[in-house]
Amino acid sequence: MLKKIFRKNKSASIPNEQSKQDIPEGLMKKCAECNQIYYRKEVEKNVHVCPNCDYHYPLTAWERINSLFDEGSFEEWNNHLKSKNPLGFPDYLEKLEKDKRKTGLEEAVVTGKGLMDGQPTAFAVMDSSFRMGSMGSVVGEKIARAIEKAKDEGVPFIIFTASGGARMQEGVLSLMQMSKTSVAIKRFSDSGGLMISVMTHPTTGGVSASFASVGDYNFAEPKALIGFAGRRIIEQTIREKLPDDFQTAEFLLKHGQLDKVVHRHDMKQLLTTLLKIHGKGGNPLEANS
Repeated sequence: MLKKIFRKNKSASIPNEQSKQDIPEGLMKKCAECNQIYYRKEVEKNVHVCPNCDYHYPLTAWERINSLFDEGSFEEWNNHLKSKNPLGFPDYLEKLEKDKRKTGLEEAVVTGKGLMDGQPTAFAVMDSSFRMGSMGSVVGEKIARAIEKAKDEGVPFIIFTASGGARMQEGVLSLMQMSKTSVAIKRFSDSGGLMISVMTHPTTGGVSASFASVGDYNFAEPKALIGFAGRRIIEQTIREKLPDDFQTAEFLLKHGQLDKVVHRHDMKQLLTTLLKIHGKGGNPLEANS
């Protein structure tokens, strides 16, 4: 009798094909860090942060923009710029087209101007889902133009970085973007402009070694990977074992390379406060009141 009951319960616990079909696809989401399972909408409402372990999921460029800027205030810049294949790299243009269809973007960065709690600012937001956020000629050009336009309009500039580094398919042309963007930032700084850099996971290679690290304020999201060369390469070069938290946002903060590690829930408030402090006639006391 007990064996019959056990067999019945066991078979009842296995979902049949009909019950699987009743569960909408994409309804649930499993955390990549703690393996907890949540309703996808629950995570989205939490600005794509795990409610259990605070793991920060990567955001697309538009998810980032919509989470920070006042509704209807966004103006996109230079969306007409398109990447070519200057080195004749095999299948490069086909891969770009595939990423365009997948992401709805023309390139790995979106630039423009908007209001953040009524405060105007220019910005650039990189998207790691497009060619891993790699920096090619168009990415560098769009960022440089956005900085120059911010200087001309007398507004601050905020950049959110997420990149695997320089784009290998464009060779030295992609490496040239490091100096081009850095020169644009120097001119912007000399004119009195405010630049805020927020490094998200991952920010590596030529991006971390150029415009990502030269803001007046340098922030990062929790546990973001930030560095130039890969961990294994460094260990093989120096023949030493690196700390477990090496190249994390927390490690960089501890060693004076960041001003603050900022939780995504606190990001808009911090940026808005800084914009108010540095705005025309800005008063720190008023900004915090």
